[in-house]
Amino acid sequence: MSQQGEKPAAHEDDWWRKLYDETAPDTGPSSAPDSLDDRFDSVSDTVSEAVESESESEREPLPEVRPDPRTAWDPYREQAPPSEEPERKPEPEPVPVATQAAVPGPRNTVFPAPWEAPAGPPGPRTFAVPKPPEPEQPPAPPVAGPATAPDPSALHELPPDWAASDAPADGGGARPLVDHLGDRPPTYDAEPAALPAATSENLDALVPDTVLDGARYGTYTLRAASVRGDSARFRGEPRRDALLTARFGAAESALVLVAVAGGVRGGEGAHLAAADACRWIGGAVARSHARLSEDIRAGRRADLKSGLHRLTDRTYGKLRARAAELGLEPGEYTTSLRCLLLSADPDCRTRVFFGVGSGGLFRLRDGLWQDLEPVIPKESASGVSEAGPDGDRLTMDLQITTPPSPYSDGPAPPPAELFRFRASVARPGDTLLLCSNGFAEPMRDEPEFPDELAERWGPPGPPGLPAFLADTQLRIKGYADDRTCAAVWEA
Repeated sequence: MSQQGEKPAAHEDDWWRKLYDETAPDTGPSSAPDSLDDRFDSVSDTVSEAVESESESEREPLPEVRPDPRTAWDPYREQAPPSEEPERKPEPEPVPVATQAAVPGPRNTVFPAPWEAPAGPPGPRTFAVPKPPEPEQPPAPPVAGPATAPDPSALHELPPDWAASDAPADGGGARPLVDHLGDRPPTYDAEPAALPAATSENLDALVPDTVLDGARYGTYTLRAASVRGDSARFRGEPRRDALLTARFGAAESALVLVAVAGGVRGGEGAHLAAADACRWIGGAVARSHARLSEDIRAGRRADLKSGLHRLTDRTYGKLRARAAELGLEPGEYTTSLRCLLLSADPDCRTRVFFGVGSGGLFRLRDGLWQDLEPVIPKESASGVSEAGPDGDRLTMDLQITTPPSPYSDGPAPPPAELFRFRASVARPGDTLLLCSNGFAEPMRDEPEFPDELAERWGPPGPPGLPAFLADTQLRIKGYADDRTCAAVWEA
């Protein structure tokens, strides 16, 4: 009976008893696996089987790509750092079912075999143009055909005449290979043989076999070299000549000094005397370079002559004092000294020469050499002023007695040697040559020697340092002394 007092129907009581009958046994836990992993595996297997069955039953052109359920359900996929997340290949995006029919299937393009002729209309053909044969002598006329670019390596090949000659490394042009001038080669070899003897006490007095230098200032280019003679190279004697190139000051007021000294042949300390002379005249010019540079640029020849004469006398006074310290006669410790003063001012073309002793001063102009140091008769009086070529003044003081040296307490020294001074104006294209006696003798006595140098040192301009060194060693039989020279090319 219900709460309202109504009596339920019989069939309703049967349903109620079956649902809430206390005597019915409890079902209890199921024996089937029901863990989270088991459910995940079940779903994965079901999905995989469905995909496989679908792919076997239907072969669509582009099948629908389903995401990996393991990847889609991984709650830590987005939180894992890039370094720890395993690398996965990108999956293609699924194509909607509605558009699958419009997507074309895979194209199976069939290419013909290499030995089969291509089908369809012929297209443009490309092929290599054969290289034209090298022209013979005389070269064959050009054949009409496709234009070909020249071989780049052929642009840098030397002509046959250049390749067989002694082409310098500095690119200054080919120079003929000349071992020596004259009918017979010199007695000694061209390369050094023996080194000078050395001890623990004379290491500071050793001099190298060769000195090479160069510079460019204003409108001129300077090349200078000093080479041990063939005789000294063979006998293991030191180079007696000395060379000094130095610049004092800066900018347009700078002054360049080139000093060439030649020691007395046979003197035991000849190379030391030459080095002392260059060093002492260099120091004297350095202390007075500002005044000397101003006088050269202003053209004060009289002031230059008197000032340089005093500097030269002081240098020779030191040489005599040094000879007395060594217990030698003044003539045993002396040297010839010849110098050039060159201004760095581009507007100044005055070149000043001064010196004492043997040597040479030459100028190459219009293909011909001029000896700028004429021979002066011994009976000439003191203080003679003569005019040289082209109106250049050549002033020489003969037999001027030098006052006693302040560095020596001995008797008054003998009269000094001839002092030579010259100031000339250079022209574009000139080549001025200052040299020691070992270079001046073949210049004056062997016509082939200056002719060969005129050809080498003429146009188009100055050689590089290696080529200049080779030129100074042009050998002639009978001339085996040291060679020292400085050449100035005027632009």
